[in-house]
Amino acid sequence: MQRILSGIQPTNKLHLGNYLGAIKNWVNLQNQFECFFFIVDLHAITVKQDPKILRENTLDVIKTYIALGVNPKKSIIFVQSDIKEHAELAWILNTITKISELERMTQFKDKSRQHAENINVGLFAYPVLMAADILLYNTNLVPVGEDQTQHLELSRLLANRFNQLFGDTFIIPEPFIGKQGARVMGLDDPTKKMSKGASSPNNYIALLDDPDVARKKIMKAVTDSGSEIKAADNKPALANLLTIYSLLADKTIKEIEKEYAGRGYADFKKGLAETTVKFLADFQKKFNSIGDAEAKKILKSGAEKARSVAFKKMKEIKEKIGLGF
Repeated sequence: MQRILSGIQPTNKLHLGNYLGAIKNWVNLQNQFECFFFIVDLHAITVKQDPKILRENTLDVIKTYIALGVNPKKSIIFVQSDIKEHAELAWILNTITKISELERMTQFKDKSRQHAENINVGLFAYPVLMAADILLYNTNLVPVGEDQTQHLELSRLLANRFNQLFGDTFIIPEPFIGKQGARVMGLDDPTKKMSKGASSPNNYIALLDDPDVARKKIMKAVTDSGSEIKAADNKPALANLLTIYSLLADKTIKEIEKEYAGRGYADFKKGLAETTVKFLADFQKKFNSIGDAEAKKILKSGAEKARSVAFKKMKEIKEKIGLGF
């Protein structure tokens, strides 16, 4: 069975884009692949974090995974920092990574502008740690959005380079991009990805938003010119809302277009709002039923399983490069 690995940062409350762009796909993938889903807290600290909030968010993320359908009996769920081999392999890969390769990373440039007061080495070497995350577990496929494909390419490059230097060691990972929802855009600006770091709260719907707040955000969402509910290349705002509606309601876009034929944006938004509110209410009921003790128990079990794989791989790597006896 092929292995899939993916993770999300615990830097804030997760939003609808995280679910539709990643976690919804994970729930389906865990029935077809051996899945490792983790919380990337080492990546999170490349920007300043409040330690108390970081821990709270980490627990919230694991509860979110479970409430959305990620099954710890089918998937290995863990926290990145619980497995020391992530940092260990990142250092080893740093020694074969060229500075010029990291300087080309567009996400580093973007993050540097956002966090100009804290442009640190960790932020610069972020893609190397991501490569370590992937290669440590003999990962075959990595679900990635368009904004992460550059980092995956570096992982592939470093795997090939290491294999050429020290012999066949790493599997070369391939991208796995879902047909829909790989890039859910902001409600206030369909040209930019829905983001926890957006300046306006109207950009995203947090999974823990009050349902009435979510309804208002949907009704305020920007739309395109005209009034026909029909997807088109020159209607990016409507296309984004149709994608969200389709994924939440498990209907095709064609079905939704037919449902709203002859009706305007107001009716369409009301329908989308009701679908979103129902989804959030169901999710939040499940989320609130999961206690901290249960979440920690799941993480401990997942860490034990992940650690056994990581330890074995790191032992092989050290033998290849001449570390230890």
